Amino acid sequence: MAKSTKLKQGVLLIAQPFLGDPHFERSVILLCEHNERGSFGLILNQGSEGSLNDVWDNADEEFKLYVGGPVEQNTLHFIHRLGKTVPETQLLFPPLGWGGDYEFLQSQLAQGLLNAQDIRFFVGYAGWGKGQLQREYEENTWIITPCEVDFLFNTPADDLWRATLKQMGGEHSLLANYPIDPRLN
Repeated sequence: MAKSTKLKQGVLLIAQPFLGDPHFERSVILLCEHNERGSFGLILNQGSEGSLNDVWDNADEEFKLYVGGPVEQNTLHFIHRLGKTVPETQLLFPPLGWGGDYEFLQSQLAQGLLNAQDIRFFVGYAGWGKGQLQREYEENTWIITPCEVDFLFNTPADDLWRATLKQMGGEHSLLANYPIDPRLN
């Protein structure tokens, strides 16, 4: 992908296969906020052993809980493809929303009106200080690609890194098969 792709809200950050940081190895991150003060994102493909019911009373077990990043893992975040139907949501681009009114969400969950195919929950987040993410991008730590909502929600999280690179095509398809430890290849 050309370096002309910009860091901006709503894009995906794909970790280069050689990134050795255990928090971000083979991660796919949805960039939820990017401005002059810093950046905020959620790791989309780092599952946890828990479910939403572990952190939110009366939540359905079907909602898997993901690790959004290493920062403030005592915080709960969510993304959804319900657009503005969730009050106070920050629309990243239609219909992908980030956050919103937790009381509304809890009510919808209690009534069984939400399903796991439309919403994902995260503990913690990935954060970067002023200019940090831009520097990492210029150092080729990240590949940037547009986010496709249906692809994001319909691709199993544990295959998202590989599937996203394959979908991008070209040289990125080759990276999808890069071994985790090339010395063992």
